Amino acid sequence: IKPESQMPSLFDKEVIISLSDSDHDVTQMQNSFITLEFKMNLLFDNKFDKFDDAYKEGTFIFVGLKNSAELIREYVLYHRGRTIDGSLQNDATTESFIYNTIKPKSEKNNNRFVHSLYKNVRKDDISCCGRYLSIKEISDVLAPQTAVPYAMPVSFTVSISLDDLLIFSAFSEYPNSLFSDLKIKFKINPSAFVFCQVDPVLSMAKYCTINKDELLSSGQDKLKDIDLFFRNWSFTLQYTNMYTQIGWTADLVTGIRAEELTPSGLKNLVCDIKPVTVSVRNQIIEAVTANMCGYKASESCLNRVRQFYQSRLFVVPAQRIESWVFPSAASSAGIKTTQNIPLSHVTDMCLLFPKDARHVTCYENPCYFDMQINTMNRNFPDFPMNTLNEQFFTMQLQANNLDNIFEACDEYEDSL
Repeated sequence: IKPESQMPSLFDKEVIISLSDSDHDVTQMQNSFITLEFKMNLLFDNKFDKFDDAYKEGTFIFVGLKNSAELIREYVLYHRGRTIDGSLQNDATTESFIYNTIKPKSEKNNNRFVHSLYKNVRKDDISCCGRYLSIKEISDVLAPQTAVPYAMPVSFTVSISLDDLLIFSAFSEYPNSLFSDLKIKFKINPSAFVFCQVDPVLSMAKYCTINKDELLSSGQDKLKDIDLFFRNWSFTLQYTNMYTQIGWTADLVTGIRAEELTPSGLKNLVCDIKPVTVSVRNQIIEAVTANMCGYKASESCLNRVRQFYQSRLFVVPAQRIESWVFPSAASSAGIKTTQNIPLSHVTDMCLLFPKDARHVTCYENPCYFDMQINTMNRNFPDFPMNTLNEQFFTMQLQANNLDNIFEACDEYEDSL
């Protein structure tokens, strides 16, 4: 299904698209997804020109999304041209971040190209939501440029499963032939992108395996340099199981080269690690498609469904996440604050401590103690919580059903 909005369009423009196909009597929301094709300029403050040719094609930087649903910044649903009450979400990126953080690792691994687990990306795994950019690609584009930051045009294709959006998490079969069309209006959040360094040892090994025949015919000098890389690699970059938010700075490998030590040809491997800022500019949505799964139903079946709902409402259970900002910011000495929040049908609560307003999916939660929630003159939990206590870790896993058959992802465990 194509959008009603004109394409291509800028990232800050609204996109309206139908979520049901007239060829289907019943739409299976849980098996449907939205595909977006877009391009943007990645901005670097380093040209990565300190790489020898032998290492350029096997070294990568990943740019993408931790979860594809985080790309949507805000959305609202329409039914028969009217806004569905309670469907407006102005902070959809944070909502999707929280919702997807507590998903078990097994579920994320099974949904390929939708989630980017850090451990998979670091190993140059194809199951990710984003692109691996080789140093050769980057350096070739940036080489002739003279003004900082250096721009590299990049195209992305992202698929967003509807049930990765919290409002659709319990939405399955929708008899659209009886209840008419559903539409979604949304905007995109380019700040949701993240980047990280792919482990050069693993990516070089994979590159050499895939391109074995080509390397054997390329000459002895290149093979010797690659052999030097594997025999002498001493990597000082610290992996933290964390991505860096786009627009921020991270330590990346900016150069790998073999330098001659003696006239006889003895070489030494040199690795440069420097802080690099990666940001985005000029984001354009080129195409949007709603890929809706559904089926036809017999007339007798539709009549029975119609009779069933003649005296009943069609109810879809749904949740939403609301964000509340503390009245004061944290200082070097910490933060001590009280926040009064009206609660209604709340099932979960979490605290996020962004270091900057631009942090939308990457957080470093600090340690805190003596934290309690008081509602209706009752404290939850019964005793003040301390994040340094292993009991807190256990309770968090239990609360999100990750203590039994489901395995929490590394990023979630590290955040605790």
